[in-house]
Amino acid sequence: MAEENEFFRPIREIEQRSVVSCGADELLVDIVGRMREMSISCVVVVEGERPTAILTDRDLRNKVIAAGRDPAGLRVRDVMSAPVITIGEEDVLYEALYRMSRHGIHRLVVVDRKGALAGIVTVTDLLRLQAHSPHQLVVDIEKAASIDALRELHQRIQKLIIHLAGTGIAIREMVKLIANLNDQVVIRLIDLLRAEKYPDLIDDFAFVVMGSEGRGEQTLSTDQDNAIIYDDSVSGDELARLEAFSQDLIAALISIGVPPCPGGIMAKNREWRRSLSGWRQELTRWLSATTPDNVMTGSMFMDLRPLYGRTDLVDALRTHAFHYMANEQGFLVRMAQNMTNFAPPLGWFGRIKVEKSGPNRGQIDVKKAGIFAITDGVKALAIEAGRLQGSTHDRMEALVEAGVLKPDQAADLRAAFDFLVLMRLQGQVAALRSNTTPSNYISLEHLNAMEQGELRLALEGVAKFQSFIQHHFKLQLLRN
Repeated sequence: MAEENEFFRPIREIEQRSVVSCGADELLVDIVGRMREMSISCVVVVEGERPTAILTDRDLRNKVIAAGRDPAGLRVRDVMSAPVITIGEEDVLYEALYRMSRHGIHRLVVVDRKGALAGIVTVTDLLRLQAHSPHQLVVDIEKAASIDALRELHQRIQKLIIHLAGTGIAIREMVKLIANLNDQVVIRLIDLLRAEKYPDLIDDFAFVVMGSEGRGEQTLSTDQDNAIIYDDSVSGDELARLEAFSQDLIAALISIGVPPCPGGIMAKNREWRRSLSGWRQELTRWLSATTPDNVMTGSMFMDLRPLYGRTDLVDALRTHAFHYMANEQGFLVRMAQNMTNFAPPLGWFGRIKVEKSGPNRGQIDVKKAGIFAITDGVKALAIEAGRLQGSTHDRMEALVEAGVLKPDQAADLRAAFDFLVLMRLQGQVAALRSNTTPSNYISLEHLNAMEQGELRLALEGVAKFQSFIQHHFKLQLLRN
């Protein structure tokens, strides 16, 4: 297996299954004695079979010894770290690395599909893998000391993806890798800007990403879709500093190679930087006045994901949207109708229709051909079911659990989605290799007979899903 592929192995292949656990109410001295006898550095705290916290030697040093506390009178719950950060057995090793880096920890508790304790994985386990891997990129991003360094790292991310694109790694893991690495770059950039120019910047805001970035489904040519939500109490000089920060942040992102949004959906613009109450009003306007522009903008906004700052501001806004749409489904219906307007380019006898003229002659736009219809159709169903968290894959799985989609229906839809995203990514990689600008277009003449057959099946799957959406939301009763 290639060195880079090591980090796409499932956690179950490397986790340590022998884990010592205890209850939160056990005496601390008893558990410390067990740790000493077994020469271990941590114990997982469980309730039933589910891990809830962790007790480490660092907790003992910082919370007992350094604090001068008498351990004789303490219980485990007095010292443990909670909530514990977990990872699933089927998640990949790169995801473990990302979570450790994001939370500043050196181990993750592994859980099975039911959430029960299954094992533990440490940073040492990961570093036993070969040296040249996405891990080094994560480390270098964390250590980046300037915007110039981040620009170089952004270029390295693209080179890594170009290399991995031909290694057979599942497309779901590829796009997750792209999203995770890009997240790391933005977070580090924000930290650098705050340290160098904005040490006085308030903490009462959230920097959020939307669209494909919000869903964690980025490919190489994804441009910016971001915004800022700030607390209603922010005003005056604090607000002015936040505005200046947003201007510098977006300029820095563009300078390191992240394309600007052609439609101006960026936090540097006033309409994409509002207070929580201001965003509530704007969101209500989009949801109530279902013009085509409002439907497109509102749909993109519903993918919002906090990347930095106060997550409670995002939670409050999402709750507001769910509450509104639970009582008034006009927006959802129009959103569903909009996705059916993007008919897959299929002609008689299943022939794939391509652009007849212009710079994209002989090509199809795979985003308009099917990716958009799947992401927005799944999104509409997920909003209705209150299962909007995560990626399109995550939402499909949640919809199966909720009984909205049948397992075989979701499997077919997932296969179509993955193939279309794979074709887009491969097209973008080919463009970079030939020093042309990546886009959503792919050329049929570059696909072999088997790939063209799979593309036809994927587009037929999109058409079938659109028929399901029409029936589910009763679009035939809708007046234009």
